[in-house]
Amino acid sequence: MNEDHFTPLDEDFLADCPYGPGALLIDGLLGLDRERSTLRARWPTHDELPLTRDQRVHPQRHPRHVSGGLMVHMTGMAGFVHAYHVLGLRHREGWIGFGGRIHDARFRALAPPGEPIVIECTATRVLRRATRIVCRYQFRFTQGATLVYEGDQTALWLRVEEGKGLPTLLGSDEG
Repeated sequence: MNEDHFTPLDEDFLADCPYGPGALLIDGLLGLDRERSTLRARWPTHDELPLTRDQRVHPQRHPRHVSGGLMVHMTGMAGFVHAYHVLGLRHREGWIGFGGRIHDARFRALAPPGEPIVIECTATRVLRRATRIVCRYQFRFTQGATLVYEGDQTALWLRVEEGKGLPTLLGSDEG
């Protein structure tokens, strides 16, 4: 994986992503390794991030920090980036993803707004069917040299056929 090489997210991805920039929050890739099913992405942080901007700050008891709830949301956004760039899934072709299970989530340190967070997302297990893919992901979020979050999560990617609507999340796969 090419470390520390920043590549802005391309227009095709941005047009295909089911979330707009206000929720995506990732501005580019730092590395991509399809063979290892891993990517590194950059998430700029600032005081006006969702949830973070509404914190009632106290310098000792509750310093301003990137919200833990927002970090969990960002695992989903990293999953969309992974699905597009590593798995080759396209929303315009009917693919959509949903979080399935958080096996482990560990908040290691507070992340003060200012320095970007680097998100590392690795698919440790991928089970493919014609209309669904189950991925187990490992996440590591670092801010500078500080590990701020680690996660182990499963996501379900579904291919929705035109005019049929969302299939049941559990059950057999026709394809």
